[in-house]
Amino acid sequence: MKVRLVPRTKIRVSRKTKSKYDKLKLALDELVPGGSAIQIRYKDNKELNSIRNIAYSYNKEMNKKVRSSTESADNIIFFFQDK
Repeated sequence: MKVRLVPRTKIRVSRKTKSKYDKLKLALDELVPGGSAIQIRYKDNKELNSIRNIAYSYNKEMNKKVRSSTESADNIIFFFQDK
């Protein structure tokens, strides 16, 4: 077996990495203070935690204050910005 090191620039990537939460990230960009909220249905607490982690990292990266509220009976989470 021959092993060779090649520069990363010579490797062509054919597919783009995508996250199932890309739509959430784009929607968080469109939030305005006092405007509409984002509503998301989730299946279980594991998915809810993942969704919240996306929002928390967005807040940290963009230096914004996106808040959340949940309706646990209906498995719905809302994201919004206060005035």
